[in-house]
Amino acid sequence: MMFDARKDTAWLSDLSPTELRRIVDGLYRVHHLIAAITDLNELLERIVDESKRIACAEGSSLMLYDPDAEELFFHVTLGESGDLQALKCQVRLKLGQGIAGTAAANREIINVDDPDRDPRFFKDADSITHFETRSLLAVPLVDRENLVGVLELVNKVGGAGFSETDVRLMEMFSSLAATAIANANLIAENVRAERLAAIGQAVASLSHYTKNLLTTVTGSAQLVEEGLETNNLSLLRGGWPILRRCTERMSYFVGDMLAFSKPRVPNLTPCSIDNVLTDAEATFRSMMAQKDVSIEVDSSLVNGPVQVDPDALFRGLLNILLNAGEAVAAETGAIRVVAETLEDGALRIDVSDNGPGIPEGLEEKVFAPFFSTKGSKGTGLGLAVAAKIVAEHGGRITASKASEGGALFRITLPQGGAA
Repeated sequence: MMFDARKDTAWLSDLSPTELRRIVDGLYRVHHLIAAITDLNELLERIVDESKRIACAEGSSLMLYDPDAEELFFHVTLGESGDLQALKCQVRLKLGQGIAGTAAANREIINVDDPDRDPRFFKDADSITHFETRSLLAVPLVDRENLVGVLELVNKVGGAGFSETDVRLMEMFSSLAATAIANANLIAENVRAERLAAIGQAVASLSHYTKNLLTTVTGSAQLVEEGLETNNLSLLRGGWPILRRCTERMSYFVGDMLAFSKPRVPNLTPCSIDNVLTDAEATFRSMMAQKDVSIEVDSSLVNGPVQVDPDALFRGLLNILLNAGEAVAAETGAIRVVAETLEDGALRIDVSDNGPGIPEGLEEKVFAPFFSTKGSKGTGLGLAVAAKIVAEHGGRITASKASEGGALFRITLPQGGAA
């Protein structure tokens, strides 16, 4: 029968002050298990470690219950000797098999002083681990009538068997441990579900974006092919720029995925910020030629060379520019890039536009991977890659409202000792 604090406390009055102190200390440590509830593996290891300490045992192990196979299997083992890892690979117990299986089947603690004389004792475990079991305490873990697993305490320190106090302590311990494991499992399942949902959303977003690019590539390629077949230069002139822009977009799309997926240490090099900004501006104009967006770049307030990774910064800036280019209106859209050296020596780059701006409350979310307000027209990777590149430089990036009414993205990169 499992512990019921309301009905089963009379035994405490018979304990010595030392035993009472041990119980209080044990329960105090048990409640610290809650700190590990979000990490199932850490929680299980701490449960095994604390049970070993509370019961003063030489070894302890935790067997989890597999409801599909109706079997117990070793997950964590602690002891002074033996090939304990082999237990995880070679031993599975059916309900009712061995002392642990019997404790699980009956939902009752079993305390055995001399396991060799008990016919229920599963001797294969000792054979595998070369660990001599002299005393054994099997404690079922049950949460709301659901079997979670079994704790096994092996060999009471000092040579005697496990006492009635040990049994009572483990009754209390097992109740909390079982609930903690059940809650950690629930958290893990929710996290897995959220990750799967996020992966599904990301795949859908990338698939829509790729499909749109491929549709445009197919249409422009057909124009080019028809122009070649009929020697029609007007068709060639109309189809080729579209095909080239889509090819560039696909190339940068693949580059963004690689940049986002791999950690990278920036190759900091003294260089002219003018060259980085000019390259980003020229590439932006090429890729956004169909919208005829105006862009103004000013780096007159930068003092000399800057210490950055020019290729990485180029990609980050281009992604911000493309994001702004998608947001502003055709022909009337305007983007302004201003770079300057701050008093502490840091480099600051502002990219502002006259688009609709960022909806209130989304200033931080826009940097999250696969977050996009443009539906299938965006990947949700551009700003995330830009933020990652800035972070790899040890810098900061923020999004806010621009004076023109649109969005303002501000990049601050340390130079030397600047933060």
